Amino acid sequence: MSKLDQILVLDPPVDLKFKGPFTDVVTTNLKLKNPSDKRVCFKVKTTAPRRYCVRPNSGVIDPGATVNISVMLQPFDYDPNEKSKHKFMVQTIFAPSAVSDMDALWKDAKPDDLMDSKLRCVFELPSENDKVNDVEATKAAPVMNSVKADPTAASVPAAAPQDDAEMKKVQEKCKRLQSDMNKLVEENRQLKDDGVRMRKAPRSDHMTTNSTSLLGREATTASLPSLLVVIAAIFIGFFLGKFIL
Repeated sequence: MSKLDQILVLDPPVDLKFKGPFTDVVTTNLKLKNPSDKRVCFKVKTTAPRRYCVRPNSGVIDPGATVNISVMLQPFDYDPNEKSKHKFMVQTIFAPSAVSDMDALWKDAKPDDLMDSKLRCVFELPSENDKVNDVEATKAAPVMNSVKADPTAASVPAAAPQDDAEMKKVQEKCKRLQSDMNKLVEENRQLKDDGVRMRKAPRSDHMTTNSTSLLGREATTASLPSLLVVIAAIFIGFFLGKFIL
């Protein structure tokens, strides 16, 4: 009786490629797909069991299902002149209706019931382009992390600092205008007091002339704060309107 063909579909089908540098654990993936309508038991073997860690290394695949296997190569001193002789074999068998003891199943399996596929290991060093891409990815990683760390940064308008500066300028101008207005009001009050004292003093032609002149300045000065209040209100409204818009 001829040996059965492998029922599973392997990806990759022939070579397991491991890309260095090999100073750390290097992992490659192997996919096992069951296209049949039966459950299939599998087992992964290697010629160098101390050099690899396989998870999972055995199991059962349901009809139409796929299993992803991680093959981890342990760190070692790579010699490009030395060809790899490491190999893997995926051994399979149709699962019985009830599987209770996997070890007993494989031990009692008949050779004609077993199916297998062999893969060889290929070691590759990264090319110059790969090194450049890795460096660029490493430089870009901190930038991406900073963006993720502060998701609200992108939502803050760029003009916010400028708006704050404009508001401070408007507030300073308002304070200066208010201070000037207070000074003018105080001067106006003093002029009024001087006018009252002048009217109560004895009158003479000379004093009448001075009093008339002083009262004229008083009337002119009395109207000055009102005009300044209007101007200040116009300036404040202009600056506040500019900031809001």
